[in-house]
Order: sequence, then C-alpha cells, then structure tokens
Amino acid sequence: MVHWAGTRRQLQGERLRQADIIVTSYGLLLRDFAQLNQLPLHLLVLDEAQAIKNSRTKVSKIAFSMTSKLRLCLTGTPLENHLGELWSLFHFLMPGLLGEQAQFKRLFQLPIEKEQDWSRQQQLSQRIAPFMLRRTKDKVASDLPTKTEIAEVIELNQEQADLYETVRMSMLEEVQKAMTQNTRGGNQLLIGNALLRLRQICCHPNLVDFGQAQQSDSAKLAWLKAVLPELVQSGSKVLIFSSFTSMLAIISEELQELNIEHLTLTGQTRQRSELVEKFQTGNIPVFLISLKAGGAGLNLTEADTVIHFDPWWNPAAEDQASDRAHRIGQDKPVFIYKLISKGTVEERIHQMQRQKSKLAKELYQNNELINQIERPDWEALLAPLEE
Repeated sequence: MVHWAGTRRQLQGERLRQADIIVTSYGLLLRDFAQLNQLPLHLLVLDEAQAIKNSRTKVSKIAFSMTSKLRLCLTGTPLENHLGELWSLFHFLMPGLLGEQAQFKRLFQLPIEKEQDWSRQQQLSQRIAPFMLRRTKDKVASDLPTKTEIAEVIELNQEQADLYETVRMSMLEEVQKAMTQNTRGGNQLLIGNALLRLRQICCHPNLVDFGQAQQSDSAKLAWLKAVLPELVQSGSKVLIFSSFTSMLAIISEELQELNIEHLTLTGQTRQRSELVEKFQTGNIPVFLISLKAGGAGLNLTEADTVIHFDPWWNPAAEDQASDRAHRIGQDKPVFIYKLISKGTVEERIHQMQRQKSKLAKELYQNNELINQIERPDWEALLAPLEE
C-alpha cells in the first residue's frame, strides 16, 4: 500500500506503479491527476464522496474523468442540499443511469422538490435502490445511548428585533428592485447577503459591521450565559457549534468572564488532534467549534451536550456535527440544543431543514439550497417578524 502524500511523494513513483492500494487526498488528486490517471486502476473508491456533490467543481470533473473498471462512493450524506448532488454522485458511479443533468432536473429534481410529486420520488427511489447499501447508525451501534434533540426557540430582545426589522425592510427593498432587472446572478448574491445579515443579527448584532462601535446584547448569548454554568457545574462537557467564527470569538470572551475553561477549533486551527486529545482526556468542559471545521473527522465522545448556536442551511451538516459526540464510544445520553430565534429567518431555515430531512429519509428508505432560491422562497425568508 502507498500513501500518496507529502512534498516528497514523487520519490515513491516506482512504488506507486507497483502498489496494490493507493491512498491519497482530493487535493492531491487535483494536483497529480495526470500521473494518477495513467495507472491501471481496477477500483476507484471515493470516501466522504460528498466532496463531488457539486458537479461543476474541478475536483468533480476530474473524478468523473478518472479511468477505472469499478467505482464506489462512501458517504454519510449522499443528499445535503438538493437532488442535484445525488445526480453528481451517480454520474461518477454510473454515467447515464439518471440521464443527463438537464434531463434529471426536468424529470425528477423539479417535480420532487418544487411540486412534491410522490410518484416521481418513488420512481427515483426505485431506480437507485439496487445500487445503494445503507448502514444506518441504529444497526451499526445499536447499543448507543439515546440522543435527544431540543429546538430552543428564543425571542429576540427589543434592540435586536428593531435592528432585524430595519435591516429586513432595507434589504427587501433592494431585493425587490433587483428582481425587476435581468441580473439573476447579482440577485442571488444580493439575496444571500441579505439572509447572511439577518442570520448574523439573530446571533449577535455586533456581527454586522455598520461602521461604528457597538455594545449590543444578544438573546441567544444571554441564554447561553444562563444555561452553560449550570451544565458545567453538573459535570457536563459541552460542544458549541457556530457557522460564524466571529460569534465563537464573542462566546469565548464571555466564557473568560465566567471563568469557564474552553478550547476553540476553527478552519485556521493547525493542531486539531492535540485539541481533541486535550478535550477528551482533560478537565476542560467546553469546546467551541466552527461548523465547517468540526463537521467531520472528530471523535468527541466525552461530550454529552451539543449546542448549535445558529442553524445551517442543510440538516446533514448539523447532524454530522452533532455526531462528533453521539458515536461509537459514547456511554452517556446526548442532548442536542438548537438555538432558533423566534419568528425570524432562522425559524424558516429550521422548517426547510425538516423538509430536506424528510425528503432524504423517504428517498432512501425504499432501497446550496441558497443558490436555487426562487421568488416564493426569498419572499418567505424575508417576511416580517412573526408574533
């Protein structure tokens, strides 16, 4: 076996040609594609195959063009955002099984996602079932302790609510004006920016830069400051996830004032394994983790509580993050809190998550969402605060 990695990997060129098994990364597949594709591969296996979920990326196109007799995808999240991702995986595995991309979108994706066409969903499920082998957690680890999910709906404080409504109205006017013009790509960017600002205000007003110093408070942060000391005092170890690293920095400052020891892991962190070991074997009770950096590859079974400070677009990303604690080796019940600002875009994201989870479950039981937002979707997302 050859592990094709490192700056001196080219010195293993002869071993590469003679190896029975070659292990490498997606990054090196991109870099060394020409060399690797010359090998007479019998089986090409993509682990964490959601890496090619976007068929337009360079790594996906390279994977599609690799030469091998057999192909296999391994992934815990074959569907994260939309059915186009499923098409991409099967285009790698068995080109043509689901037709060309435009054909798949017309026959399956749009009828299922937009029209809730049950018969088309059944047709798609039956078509892919013979080529899928599912190994669900309840079968792999039937002895795992319980996992309890709690949607903690929190009402914005008055200052947050006023700011949220001001920004919402301002951005809504811009979006409505842009939608009358023929600039679809710019519209998507504008809508994305509007939703980002509203999500940030739900977390903490200081995440939005208005060009002046702010000393605002956050309802979610107030909830965390009230609940976290009790959890720590009771002996719980807690993972706190956020998609905003700036929010993790604010939380870290609050934990310092509360004299609560903690660790922080973001995409900039180099010593990941050392931090994991420190949390697993030490007495540090809280681990702050950015959602993208900590969604996979971490074993944090010492934790018995997971807090998602803000909801993300796809439920699979949150589930994978939660499963850093709820996995083989866990011997305690796990409680997962999802903090959702009442009546805001976060509640609507949460509803969309449940719809996606339902679709994925129904699609497989029979063996960037945001880039596809249409008018009814953005109108709902930018609706006024609900009472």
